[in-house]
Amino acid sequence: MKILLFVNTVQSFKKHNSLGGIEILNYELYKYLKKKHKIILSNSLSKKILTVNWDIVISSNDSRIFNQVKTKRKIFWLHNKLQLEKAFRKKQFFSLIKNKINAVFVSKYLNLNTSNIYNFTTRRVIPNFLPNEFKQIKFNNKFNRKKKFVWSVKRSKGLDEVINIWTNKIYPFHKDVELHIFGITENKYKNYIKKNIINHGTVNRKTLINNYKESMGMICLGYDETFCLNAIEAMSSGLPIITLGKTALKEIIINNYNGFKINSLQNLYSVINKILSLKKNKRNRLINNCIAYSKKYDFEIIKKKWDFIFNI
Repeated sequence: MKILLFVNTVQSFKKHNSLGGIEILNYELYKYLKKKHKIILSNSLSKKILTVNWDIVISSNDSRIFNQVKTKRKIFWLHNKLQLEKAFRKKQFFSLIKNKINAVFVSKYLNLNTSNIYNFTTRRVIPNFLPNEFKQIKFNNKFNRKKKFVWSVKRSKGLDEVINIWTNKIYPFHKDVELHIFGITENKYKNYIKKNIINHGTVNRKTLINNYKESMGMICLGYDETFCLNAIEAMSSGLPIITLGKTALKEIIINNYNGFKINSLQNLYSVINKILSLKKNKRNRLINNCIAYSKKYDFEIIKKKWDFIFNI
């Protein structure tokens, strides 16, 4: 079977350790599929690609390719929301309407929040999966945790409020507890080190994993998550997720099992304090719950859903 896996990105697939979430998922799906199919992973349309009669073309978030390539089946892998206004602005609307497209959504939430006006031939949900590096995490002692919490969402919505609560309610009473921020590059978040808030900016996954392994929890509010791969990755390192439980995080966070749902940001302090005061047996149980839950998203499980699509 001839398959094209297309990703509209400027990132190079040769730099595996620095790939973003969508890119690493495409890369690892590509590695699996190339064992049994003729497949190309590309972020550009060369003349060679345009002249091939493909059996399947899978495109992440960009439907315009379906107007250009020859293929028997068109699979649109939706990772992000595609509101009607956005579809028009990105010049995707008419390619979505006129082509017979099979849609794959990364969550039930995304499926429910994608307009039926697109009239996809089929709509299926296939959750994202743990990248291999997170699957192979090795612990010296998974229960030996520092008083660290992490923010690794690459969007800053809600971060100002979190920092305000941290500096006014958490730091004054817990001067040995740290908040580590990853993926945010704005300079204004580099000015809080005296309050134990450390902004690392953009780092590779190895650095992120090392910080996850020694932390106590991850703050992921969930304002606009269509899946939240960060949360699953953090759980694979034993981190419970502190969240408002909005959007797709409703599907993956079980309160007091693999995370803590708060009604408002004003409850952040009480949850941080609760995690810090956990007794050893309860902390160990929480860590084990998170790791066990993350294994639901092992690629060995999720790949069966992709195989089903290819074999239809």
